[in-house]
Amino acid sequence: TRALQALAEEGSISLYAHAVIAKDAGGSVTVKEEADPGPLGGAVGVLTGSLIGLLGGPVGVAVGGTLGILGGSAYDIVNAGIHVDFLDEVAEVLTPGKAAMVAEIEEEWVTPVDTRMEALGGTVFRRARGEVVDALIERDNAAAEAELAELQAEAEQASAERKAKLQAKIDATKARLQETQKRAKEKSEATQREAEAKMASLKEQQAKASAERKQQIEKRRAEIEAKHRERNAKLSEALKLTKEALKP
Repeated sequence: TRALQALAEEGSISLYAHAVIAKDAGGSVTVKEEADPGPLGGAVGVLTGSLIGLLGGPVGVAVGGTLGILGGSAYDIVNAGIHVDFLDEVAEVLTPGKAAMVAEIEEEWVTPVDTRMEALGGTVFRRARGEVVDALIERDNAAAEAELAELQAEAEQASAERKAKLQAKIDATKARLQETQKRAKEKSEATQREAEAKMASLKEQQAKASAERKQQIEKRRAEIEAKHRERNAKLSEALKLTKEALKP
């Protein structure tokens, strides 16, 4: 923890959130340090909880059986932009007597973190947070819209008896679209909160940094802002299309 905090203080990385878990000699897993419960710590909290669930699962479970153990938590992992195979990799090396630090950072080069961790005898596992849920929302939205259009077109040509049956399917498809709309709105709001929290964290870090590091941090701020605008535009478009499809 101190190694990453030192790198953040000197401006080599930006450290948004972290947590520490440990497995004792008996195989019990405990949280030594918890992630902040706010927007910055959301992804780290989900990953930490999932690791505990996996490591506390059935003894002898094969690596790759993660989804079966995690059950409903798998959606939370994907929603946080984390690939499930990352959990398998960490779980495989977190043997009794070892500890793991889970952190979300921003870095331009891998060398600063790798050098510090290797000096401490640690192993670094990296994964870029993806936008899997954004793509799922777009896919589900497009599929439901196409299905709704086909059903409505068929209903216009159908007999009275058939219309009633088709209407039930139309209503069910509209309900799916409304659920997609809700997910898109929630994701957009969560993305906004996280982006604002990251920008505030970077601003605070920038105020304490040297002139050289200030430029690096400003670049991180610009990249986060651009990425957020792009994601928000996609989610907003999904919301707009859903609303249009739901019009009577």
